[in-house]
Amino acid sequence: MGRLAQTEGLTDVQDEILKTIHQFVEDKIIPVAQELEHSDTYPTEIIEGLKELGVFGLTIPEEFGGLGESLLTYALVVEEIARGWMSVSGVINTHFIVAYLLMQHGTDEQKQKYLPRMATGEVRGAFSMSEPGLGSDVSAVSTKATKLEDGSYSITGQKMWLTNGATSTLVALLTKTGPEDGQSGNDSVYKQMTTFLVEKEPGFGETAPGVTVPGKLDKMGYKGVETTELILEDHRIGADQILGGEPGKGFFQMMDGVEVGRVNVAARACGLQIRAFELGVAYAQQRKTFGKPIVEHQAILFRIAEMATKVETSHTMMVRAARLKDTGQRMDVEAGMAKMVASEYANEVVEDSFRIHGGYGYSKEYEIERLYRETAFMLIGEGTSDIQKMIIGRSLLKDYGLKG
Repeated sequence: MGRLAQTEGLTDVQDEILKTIHQFVEDKIIPVAQELEHSDTYPTEIIEGLKELGVFGLTIPEEFGGLGESLLTYALVVEEIARGWMSVSGVINTHFIVAYLLMQHGTDEQKQKYLPRMATGEVRGAFSMSEPGLGSDVSAVSTKATKLEDGSYSITGQKMWLTNGATSTLVALLTKTGPEDGQSGNDSVYKQMTTFLVEKEPGFGETAPGVTVPGKLDKMGYKGVETTELILEDHRIGADQILGGEPGKGFFQMMDGVEVGRVNVAARACGLQIRAFELGVAYAQQRKTFGKPIVEHQAILFRIAEMATKVETSHTMMVRAARLKDTGQRMDVEAGMAKMVASEYANEVVEDSFRIHGGYGYSKEYEIERLYRETAFMLIGEGTSDIQKMIIGRSLLKDYGLKG
């Protein structure tokens, strides 16, 4: 491990966890990532290894069988895993968000029911907010949960972009409920949203009564892990499966989850940058032109210096956002900044490494070609940079707005 992207003030336990994950990435992920990614094969052995290491329960409290670690520890683990293969970190991310939502907002019964089995990876989580025509306008959610006479609900709608859509067995699903739940028609649309905990079987097709996972979406990158749609047609579900037990809180619960999701995407973008830098600086020392390694040409040396600075900046902002979230404070600005900077810089660092590789970077034999396709997802995952700018700008106006 080089001098870049180091984190000060970690405990001995955190250091040991990161060393273990780093070695796992070196031994179990990097050697097979190219082959699995090119064949779009689910990384079963890697996931089983991460289960054994306790990664699925990393942040789940010890009372529920987890390791009880912080968001910072989790983010640094994600950074390491994404350095090996970004898709694997995606498998962990959605599971983590669902566990986080349960820890922060779940009833005692929901925590007891799901968290121990999530800690072992027996129950795998997916996070479902997006819809085909939704984009970033969460208020336009159209999937409808209708309350029935017996107090249960019927859910109908179509969801999009579910990471772990097939392998998951528990989906945190955002729906539109409404005035029939005791709210007036004038209530904010955000108070007419409810998060349900939908159980299903793994696989494709009808995975629960009224719940269908049609198939895997074909993507330019982010391969290995499946991304799917989710179709619900009169799916009957009890009121006890409402996250937190009360309707009308779904939007605020989901936004809390998105904040930690943005820290996760920032960490993944940092991992991609670190790997791209490693590949670029190594290739620059091996490749010779005009009688000397290309790293001795000033243009390449300057590029490496700029890449390293972007890696360090991204890592520092990501760590700050994670530490702030661990204190329990609102950190929409910090999470948005970290996500925006890390994803934009990841795109630039990967492209610089790609340029250093020259024509070989375009070959599928070289790892940088995979990173070049994977980094595009960082620009749109958990909200584009434009969305982050809107969030950051609006929040800052509350602090810096003119008085009187």
